[in-house]
Amino acid sequence: METKNTIGYNDVANFFLSLGNETGEVITNLKLQKLVYYAQAWYLANFKVSLFEEDFQAWVHGPVIPELYHEYKNFGYSPILTDIKPKNIGATINSFLTEVAKIYMPYGAFELEAMTHKEKPWQDARVGCEPDENCSNIIPKDSMREFYGSKISTD
Repeated sequence: METKNTIGYNDVANFFLSLGNETGEVITNLKLQKLVYYAQAWYLANFKVSLFEEDFQAWVHGPVIPELYHEYKNFGYSPILTDIKPKNIGATINSFLTEVAKIYMPYGAFELEAMTHKEKPWQDARVGCEPDENCSNIIPKDSMREFYGSKISTD
């Protein structure tokens, strides 16, 4: 699947971290992963192209980009405290991510994890893995696009 944007997962993560700093919203590594996941999922559903190139893996606690996890793993389950200033990602993507944040930032990390566990893309990618087993299976972007695209009302 093609990516038409010139941003990376880290730009999306930095957007959410910066917004969390501005609003006082607590963002842990677990929550950050889910926010970035839902941004990619809904971008795929709405625009039929990837927001960024990297893939998510179907980890025990939900979708994860391993590189992003490792960048912030030293925070554990504590809030990520950083002075990140997001790069200019363009008005369209900024507006899109703001909408994703309005919907998903109010949820806690474990609520977001539970939500992803109930959804087909993560579930399908975990087939053959025990519930508590490490799993590096990729969650296909096509699966994300189809599942979340089916949730968009055509009324």
